[in-house]
Amino acid sequence: MTDNLISLLVFLPVALAAILAMTGQRAPALSRAISLAGAATLLIVSAWLLLGGFGNTAQVIELGGWSAPFGIVLVFDRLSGLMVVLTSIVAVLSLLYAVRRDEDSAGPHFHALFQAQLFGLNGAFLTGDLFNLFVFFEVLLLASYGLLLHGDGRKRTRAGFHYVVVNLIGSTLFLFAVGALYGTVGSLNLADITLKLPQVAPDAVPIVTTAIFLLFVVFLIKGAAFPLYLWLPGAYGYASIPVAALFAIMTKVGLYSVLRVDSVMLSGNTIGGLVETTALIAPWLLWLGLITLLLAALGVVAGRFLRRQIAYLIVASVGTILIALGLVTGSERELAISGALYYWIHTTVLSAGFFLLAGLLIRHRPEAGDGIEAAPPMPHAVLVGSLFFAYAIAMAGLPPLTGFFGKVMILAAALDSPLMAPIFAVVLTSGLIMVIALARAGSRLFYQSQATPGHPAHAMPRGARTALPGLALTIAPLAVATVMVVGAQPLSDWLDGTAQQITTPSGYLDAVMPDGILSPETAPGKLGQEYEGGKH
Repeated sequence: MTDNLISLLVFLPVALAAILAMTGQRAPALSRAISLAGAATLLIVSAWLLLGGFGNTAQVIELGGWSAPFGIVLVFDRLSGLMVVLTSIVAVLSLLYAVRRDEDSAGPHFHALFQAQLFGLNGAFLTGDLFNLFVFFEVLLLASYGLLLHGDGRKRTRAGFHYVVVNLIGSTLFLFAVGALYGTVGSLNLADITLKLPQVAPDAVPIVTTAIFLLFVVFLIKGAAFPLYLWLPGAYGYASIPVAALFAIMTKVGLYSVLRVDSVMLSGNTIGGLVETTALIAPWLLWLGLITLLLAALGVVAGRFLRRQIAYLIVASVGTILIALGLVTGSERELAISGALYYWIHTTVLSAGFFLLAGLLIRHRPEAGDGIEAAPPMPHAVLVGSLFFAYAIAMAGLPPLTGFFGKVMILAAALDSPLMAPIFAVVLTSGLIMVIALARAGSRLFYQSQATPGHPAHAMPRGARTALPGLALTIAPLAVATVMVVGAQPLSDWLDGTAQQITTPSGYLDAVMPDGILSPETAPGKLGQEYEGGKH
C-alpha cells in the first residue's frame, strides 16, 4: 500500500494533467473540481506518509520491478517527503486563490499546466537518478513557461523569454554533465555513481570532476544563485498571482538537488581515490550564498513593485540557505542543515502567502496595483496593512516569527566556522537592508494614501465587499508560521533527525543499492532473470 501511495505522488498529477488538457474550458467547473481534488489528495497523502514515519528510513519504489541501477526508482525519505508536502501546501493555496479570483479562466489549459508542474516538482524530489531528474527539469520548464505566459501580456512574454533562455542553457549543461558521467562512470543512478566514484580511472578524474561542477552550476541556475539569478525577479514579478505563489517552491528544486547530490554522492567520497569530494562544492556554496544574499537585499531596496520585492526576497532566501549548506564540518553541518530546513519551510510558505497578499493590493488598488506608490486608500486597509507588517518582519528575519528562528539556527551553526565574521556581517546587514526597504514600502502602500480625481479617499473599488474572504488565504501561511514558532522545539527535533539522515548517506545507499555495485548477471529482479535467460 505504501508503495502505491508514494507512486501516486508522481502519477496522479500527470494523469490529471492529461484529463484536464481534454476538458479545458469546455467544463470549467469540472476542471476546477478535478484540479483542487488532485492537489488536496497530494497534500493528504504526502502529509500522511511523512507524519506516519514512513520516511524515517528511505522507502525505495522500483518501477516495473526493475532494480537499481538498471531501473527507475523513486526514493521517499524525510527530505523528499518534506519537499512534496511543501509543494502540496503551496499548490492548494495557489489553486484556491486562482479559483476564488477567477484567474484560471484567462487561458484554456491553466489546470492542465498546473498539474503538469506538480508532476515535474514531485518527480524531481522523488527520483533516484540523474537522467530522470533531467527529464523532470524539462517538464518543469515547459509547464512553468506555459503558466508564466498564462493571461498574455507583452512584459510577461519578455520575462518568459529570458526565463526560458537561461533555463535552456542550464538544460544543455545538464545534458553535457549527464553524458560525461555516464561515459566515465557507466551509471546515472545517484547511489550507484556514489559507489563507483572511487573506482574511476585516473585519466577520467578531470572529466568526472568537471561534470560534477557542471551539475552544480545547473542546480544553482535552477535555484537562482549569483551570478545566474537575474531571470527570477522578472519572471516572478510579472507572473499572475497564483502562478507566482506556486513558483515559490521552484527555486527549492535546485537547492534540493544541491543538498541531495552533495550529501549522497560527495560526502566522505573520492573521485578515483585522487580527489576528495567532501569539501569539493561546499566552500563555493558558502561564498555564492553570501554574495547572493547581499545583492538580493539591494534588489529589494530597488524594487518598485511589491511582487518584484518578493521575488528578490526569494533570492535572498536562496542565499541564506546556500550559506547553511556551505558549512561542511561534523555537528556544525547537521545544525546548519536543520536550520536551513526550518528556514526552507518558512520562506516557501510565506513567500507564497506574500504573493497572495500582493494580489489583494492589485485587486483593490486598480490605479497603482502593487506599485510602491501612494494611491487612494483600499478597503480594510488596517487589516491588510497588519498582514503586510507580519509578512515583512517574517521575511526580513525579525522576531518573533519564523524567519528569525531559522536565521538564528544557521548563525549558531556558523559560530565555529573560520568565516564566522563575514557570515554574521552579511546576514545581519542584509536583514537590516530588507527591513528598511519593506518599511518604506509599507509606508507608501498604507500610510501615504491620497485621493485622486474620480477616486475620492472614501470610495471603495468594485469588489471591496469580498475582500475579507480573500484575506483568509493570506492569513493561512501566517498561521503555519505561528504553529512553527509555537511548536519550534518538536519541529526542531524532527529536523535534527532529518539532518542526521541527510548527513548519513549510508541509509540512502543501503536502501537503493542493498547489494552494492551490481552487474547485469548479479542483478535481482527482471534484469537478472533476462540475463540468465539470454545465457542459455
